[in-house]
Amino acid sequence: MSRFSELLASDKTIFLDGAMGSLLQKRGLPKGERSDLMNFRAPEAVEAIHRLYVEAGSDIILTNSLGANAHALNGTEYTPRDVIKAAIENARRAAGPDTLIALDIGPVGILFEPVGDNPLETAYELFAEQVRAGAELGADLIFIETMSDLAETTAAIRAARENSDLPVLAAMTFGKDGRTYLGVSPTEFAAAAEALGVAAVGLNCSSTPEFMLETAREFRAATSLPLIVKLNAGLPDADGEYSVTPEAYAAQLEPYRELDVHFLGSCCGSDERFIRQLKQNF
Repeated sequence: MSRFSELLASDKTIFLDGAMGSLLQKRGLPKGERSDLMNFRAPEAVEAIHRLYVEAGSDIILTNSLGANAHALNGTEYTPRDVIKAAIENARRAAGPDTLIALDIGPVGILFEPVGDNPLETAYELFAEQVRAGAELGADLIFIETMSDLAETTAAIRAARENSDLPVLAAMTFGKDGRTYLGVSPTEFAAAAEALGVAAVGLNCSSTPEFMLETAREFRAATSLPLIVKLNAGLPDADGEYSVTPEAYAAQLEPYRELDVHFLGSCCGSDERFIRQLKQNF
């Protein structure tokens, strides 16, 4: 039995990690610069952040590769495989013996049919390139996140399922109205993701837990799949500081107990203290 299967079978809360980009900014990443290139420019900083999450109790850490697709990297000196290799190596150096490494895949950064003009087959090929690299280079699973377009998301899931044997987790980001900015509902997403064979489904980024509870409830009503909740620590102020403390974040998640959340973490503005607090509370 794989480590991932063991975690699911244990029926215990599986702890993800927290933010990467906002912590890298505190370690020298200029605003507006690509965070995944820090895998090369400051690998020790990326590794240090991963290690903080591992020490705080994360069962799964996400590689620093959210936007590492060929479209987004066009104009740099790096290929998706270059970035993913460095990202996995940085995560692996920090990981404990039982820590799983998830290849982190986010949106391409352009609009696809039928919303935009770009063919969905292009999205599929971009994602497939990332997936093949991650699988070959030692990722334990694939985490598709921060998606808003259902067609793009399903292309990513198909690419992951058809180009690797790794478990696939998928999350979209929602507004306070319970829809993505392109109007996708949790029910629609859950049905599509479940049909494609994901291991877990849910929401990430979005807002703070207090505003996402009804969205999470809609997920739970729509699917029996393991549920992912990985939300933001508020909004940054002029100094880049976020408003929600680790204690407040954990307290806002208390009502989520009724939803049997399997995968729990934090997103923008959080750090290892959030994971430590979640471990203590859940």
